[in-house]
Amino acid sequence: MARPRTKKFEFGKGIYYFNVKKGYNNNITIKRVDKKKAIDAYKSYLKTQPENCDWLGKWDGKKFIEDNFEKASTTV
Repeated sequence: MARPRTKKFEFGKGIYYFNVKKGYNNNITIKRVDKKKAIDAYKSYLKTQPENCDWLGKWDGKKFIEDNFEKASTTV
């Protein structure tokens, strides 16, 4: 039986991303266009699953910028 591949997608420029781990080998990548909405969504996941959340930051086309959540959340 073949194993399903993970869904491949390209990161969009200027969009904020974070990961939520849901069990063994199952990561969900969540994106938000607006910085405030991204921070609010990430904070709500932190309340219920603090050890399973990873803030990635804003994608600029080559790498993630604003990848420090504490700094990003204070500038909103």
